[in-house]
Amino acid sequence: MEYFNLSPRKEGPPTIMNRKELDPDASPTAKFGAELRELREARGWTQEHLAALIGYSAVHVSAVETGRKPPTLPLSRRLDVAFETPERFERAWRKLGHRVLFEGFGEYLRSEADAVAVRLFEINIVPSLFQAPAYARAYQEARVRRGWATQQQAEERLSLLLHRQQRLSQHPAPRVHAVIDEGCLRRAIGGRDVMVEQLVRLEELSVQPQMVVQISPFSLGEDRPFGLPITLLTLPNRTIVGYGETQRRGFLEREPDTLAEWAGEYDQLQVEALSRSESREFIRQVRRGFEDG
Repeated sequence: MEYFNLSPRKEGPPTIMNRKELDPDASPTAKFGAELRELREARGWTQEHLAALIGYSAVHVSAVETGRKPPTLPLSRRLDVAFETPERFERAWRKLGHRVLFEGFGEYLRSEADAVAVRLFEINIVPSLFQAPAYARAYQEARVRRGWATQQQAEERLSLLLHRQQRLSQHPAPRVHAVIDEGCLRRAIGGRDVMVEQLVRLEELSVQPQMVVQISPFSLGEDRPFGLPITLLTLPNRTIVGYGETQRRGFLEREPDTLAEWAGEYDQLQVEALSRSESREFIRQVRRGFEDG
């Protein structure tokens, strides 16, 4: 638990020497910075005073306000504590289309947060909503080792993932139907112990009433409809949006004909995949293989 000095110390009007004018329309990051400066000055706080409250340097605060440094999730949360603005800055951060996220994924997250039902298919790794902490960390740490992400970016992805997963335990929780390719179960992320923990988690999730977990076995071969991961979201007004990914970016799909095609292929996938009980036993057998290995 982190504690910050939140005593209501008044600093007087902030200095405006060498003040840089902000253009909130220049970019989402600039808009975040302009909003931060506006609220800080409304409180009569200097950058130094705010920095002391949130545990950052005044130079860092200045860089965020002027758009030279993008805000992070930890910083946004500390700002909400300091200003007593529950989730205001965190929500603003989530609208940025964060650098730490796959291109296009930020737009998807805004729809996922409202969805009443989620249908997904994954072929490479266990779906992020189902990932155990050690599994998720092992996957992100590997990206850091390969130079594809910084340690800070990895931590932000993990924090965001936890936030998304928490919605599954809220009431009402969205209904989730996941078809998972067999390769996701057999690809050893983090080693044997991590995989055992992850597969146990999948077994536990598979018996929850709002969850349907099915396995698409290798034996489907060419009859498996999808070649890439896809997600279908049902929104409160019953409209459906889709999300797909290529090697370089993700994209939100709203075109009705494409969505109808995806929905039809997903229905076929559900029929071809193992049943819920068969899938649960399949996961159990793979887990035992890791335990015995």
